[in-house]
Amino acid sequence: MPPARRLQGVRSSPVRDLLALTLRPEVISFAGGLPAPELFDVDGWGDAFAKAVGDRRNLQYGPTEGDPVLRALIATRMTDRGVPTAENDLLITTGSQQALTLVATTMLEPGDVVAVEEPTYLAALQCFQIAGARVVPVASDDDGMVPSALAEVLERDHPTLVYVIPTFANPSGRTQPPQRRKEIARLVADHDTWLVEDDPYGELRYDGSRVPPLASYGERVLYLGSLSKIGAPGLRLGWLRAPKDLMPVAVVAKQATDLHTSTIDQAAAAVYLSNTDLDAHVAGLRAAYRARRDTMLTALPATVPPGTTWTNPEGGMFVWLRLPGEVDATDVLREALKHNVAFVPGAPFFATTPDHATFRMSFTTNPPEDITEGMRRLARAFDEFATQDSLEV
Repeated sequence: MPPARRLQGVRSSPVRDLLALTLRPEVISFAGGLPAPELFDVDGWGDAFAKAVGDRRNLQYGPTEGDPVLRALIATRMTDRGVPTAENDLLITTGSQQALTLVATTMLEPGDVVAVEEPTYLAALQCFQIAGARVVPVASDDDGMVPSALAEVLERDHPTLVYVIPTFANPSGRTQPPQRRKEIARLVADHDTWLVEDDPYGELRYDGSRVPPLASYGERVLYLGSLSKIGAPGLRLGWLRAPKDLMPVAVVAKQATDLHTSTIDQAAAAVYLSNTDLDAHVAGLRAAYRARRDTMLTALPATVPPGTTWTNPEGGMFVWLRLPGEVDATDVLREALKHNVAFVPGAPFFATTPDHATFRMSFTTNPPEDITEGMRRLARAFDEFATQDSLEV
């Protein structure tokens, strides 16, 4: 039976496809954007779930908007980060990916335009394609989306939404500085459109000064948040911060999707956030991930061919690289898998014309000693690939 037309041409995520290969214990994977499982607060979450399950109401259906205690706790945390937020401004979602899906469902008609920075999060591209939107890329540089390029797209294509990951972007790791955030927020407001700020990595900063979320620079911003990177991704807990006139529509869309996010998971998260010093836990994550990032960056010059360029992220989970010339990173990946090491080719992160010489590497999943060994394997893969191809090493 043929699929619905809206699904035709929507590609499977290569990151999800690679998971089956990289789950082999002998593979050191830099592919998935996975938090380190050994850093999960197992005891804290175990205690929180034990307390939550002790109340039978937490095993019952719950309100679509979400657990009011959890919403209040998240609102306080967002306010402390520079985005004044009330409980009623938030809708708890099954991961921030669902929040993005709800935004697409409530705000996009087939044929509407969504502007995205290039490259961008590939699951966002899937979401917009399924909604029937036309995705238009906006050029980016070392500071993220370029305002002058966005201005051109706004004038020419009149997008309904502008989607950005302004802090430690996936896949590039880049961060918009404050002045650029102000420019982008002003441009979007002037053109009567909406920004969608996806912010799953914002608290994972290792260097430099904190930059307030883009939502603090303008009112026409829909904010997507998540506990996946600072709590645990298996919880599938995220949230949408939206204005009062949009919230009722988003709630109806969520009702039609899954009625509500898991009641017991929300209750446990409320207990956890009430009883745990989350800032202290995040500080521990930052220290561990900083060491892993530095291990990867230090090893890169001896790993990749001369002429390769890469980003130097101040936080987040990713390094974005480009090989010299016209090499296809997918071909290199095939060789890398023979050496039991993996990364994600960059082509699927482009909305229109892909750059096949790019690829993404995540440094958070593996401890420093495994990163060092993985980089050795990758260096051998490049050496082997060079004997079969024109890539110079």
